[in-house]
Amino acid sequence: MYIALCLVVFLATYALNTVTITVGYHRGLAHGAVRLSARSRRALIVMGNWVTGLDPKAWCVMHRMHHAHSDGTLDPHSPVNVGVLGVFAEQLKSYENTIRALLKKDPAYTRYAVDLDFPLSWLNRRGVWFLPYLLHATVAVVLGVSVGWALGAAWFLGMMSHPLQGGIVNGLGHAVGGRNFATDDNSRNNHLAAWLIGGEGFQNNHHHAPASARFSYTPMEVDVGYGVCLLLDAVGVLEVQEHSLLPRQRHVLTAGDPVANASHG
Repeated sequence: MYIALCLVVFLATYALNTVTITVGYHRGLAHGAVRLSARSRRALIVMGNWVTGLDPKAWCVMHRMHHAHSDGTLDPHSPVNVGVLGVFAEQLKSYENTIRALLKKDPAYTRYAVDLDFPLSWLNRRGVWFLPYLLHATVAVVLGVSVGWALGAAWFLGMMSHPLQGGIVNGLGHAVGGRNFATDDNSRNNHLAAWLIGGEGFQNNHHHAPASARFSYTPMEVDVGYGVCLLLDAVGVLEVQEHSLLPRQRHVLTAGDPVANASHG
């Protein structure tokens, strides 16, 4: 029973972290693939940093820079530049640089935020960025002391799973996997990353059509994040922008297809 409880807590907190980023930050704020209701948008802007430890504005700016310079020298987290394992440290360094640049109103960064009509989280404006981590560490300790340390670890690892998620997507999604589209970068469709992180592993599909709320393209590609979008659309939390959806392909591209095997567009 205890092991099952730990698993449930980990999966629930991991899912909350994943949905906040893939649906809220990524498909919502960064690309407008889903239109958040006024109330849900406000909640995301205010609470997103507390849930994930990541500032929504800084995340969106860094992600837009990634798209603008995908796998080029200015890409904030490309395995082409730093290797798959190097992405984990590179994304942290780039995120910190983005925070500092936005605080200084550096035009090289603010140009990617002209439509983001909200400031950086007060956590970053006041230099107390560590408070979300401290909060979840405190919850973990309380759970550990009162129930068991495995439960505390399940809470903390699930809530603060974003470095691992980001490293897997940014690393494997631009190094390992097939390609449906000949984009001008090294984006790949990595099924493992997609299953682990709400469809985010289908990077080639996403880079081909960034404004699509659905990242899957072939019948073998499963985008759980899009399923969550449909569910949240049904209850009025957001509205999927149907006109921009990546169309579904009814056949799987073969290994011999030059587009499927292309490294660069």
